[in-house]
Amino acid sequence: MALKTRSDDLELLLAVVEFGGFSAAAEALNIQIARISRSVNKIEKALGATILVRTTRRVMLTEEGKKFFDSVSLGLRQIQQAEADILTQSKLPQGKLRVDAVSPFIFHQIAPHMVEFNKAFPNVELELNSNEEIVDLIEKRTDVAIRIGKLKDSTLHAKTLGRSPLFLVASPEYIAQHGLPNTPKDLADHALIGFSNVKSLNKWPIRGLDTIAPSITASNGETIRQLTIAGNGISCMSGFMVSRDIASGKLVTLLDSYRIQGTERELVNAVFYKSSAVSERVNSFINFLKPRLTLD
Repeated sequence: MALKTRSDDLELLLAVVEFGGFSAAAEALNIQIARISRSVNKIEKALGATILVRTTRRVMLTEEGKKFFDSVSLGLRQIQQAEADILTQSKLPQGKLRVDAVSPFIFHQIAPHMVEFNKAFPNVELELNSNEEIVDLIEKRTDVAIRIGKLKDSTLHAKTLGRSPLFLVASPEYIAQHGLPNTPKDLADHALIGFSNVKSLNKWPIRGLDTIAPSITASNGETIRQLTIAGNGISCMSGFMVSRDIASGKLVTLLDSYRIQGTERELVNAVFYKSSAVSERVNSFINFLKPRLTLD
């Protein structure tokens, strides 16, 4: 039959040895000497061996007691370390986090930071899903979605990530071949690249310009970006997609003096349903991503 000793009794025994006596241990732990004495007696009775030799001046370990003390000290340190590891781990978010965004946002604003995110939050299993149209978070089992433009669903909670201005852009090669539009009316003589699935995105924020009739359409913003860089025409793109292209000279901006700034289409929000089960994961993701975004 296995002998059992309580961990709190063992801790009191260790305290007696470490502080050099019952009185010193009781004073250090602010408990009664009688309680410590009872714990030591219980251990010795359970083991059927004398652990401590008590004299009027000091307390010493017997040979059996020394071996027991060494083993118990190691075991309790391992238990304490295991508890510390669990407490530390529990403070970090863990579990699956499903993120939805249009594919260009994932390509340009999320994917470049995922190595760093995984190092910071190793216990979060991130699932990135790209949809070119607004999705139902519950239907698609999405925890957080990045949405561009005005929010309409009032049942969602939102955190503003910033604004991403819109630019009319074309490649230098296209401009060299077709000329530079000087007014919005000049766009009628150019190839325009627009969206096939969300017609409202073909309303460009240019004064005096109505919804465009594109020459080429695509359902994906990244496809439109690539078509523009390749010299197929003029497009209207968010800064989060093309700011680096503009800075590098791959694309040039057009009709800047006619551009309407501060429209609802510039808004970038993270939206989510409040859920205690995933709130830590959602907050960690948003707080990590926001300062790393390059929206303009």
